[in-house]
Amino acid sequence: MKWILLIIAGLFEVAFAACLGKAKEESGAIANYWYLGFLVCLTISMVLLVKVTQVLPIGTAYAVWTGIGAVGTVLVGIFVFKEPASFWRLFFLTTLITSIVGLKLVSH
Repeated sequence: MKWILLIIAGLFEVAFAACLGKAKEESGAIANYWYLGFLVCLTISMVLLVKVTQVLPIGTAYAVWTGIGAVGTVLVGIFVFKEPASFWRLFFLTTLITSIVGLKLVSH
């Protein structure tokens, strides 16, 4: 259950980053709704991260959380915001995913 909560926390990190990207594209009330979404997702992500760090090592939990957020945010950038998907970008994204899986495998 702790790993599922950590994954959910990471997904909310992706969501708050995506909200920032969408808010940047909008103006007025619509932008404010995206900023509100950012605050809600940020709060949920942090609360879940705090809960998970009570049972998982902080170094592992934080690294996995930021890794999920980084990978997810890059993918959102590519698929939603039409950012480039160059070879090197995808290569290093793959090495990041490998590192996250490795941390999970060596954590007790």
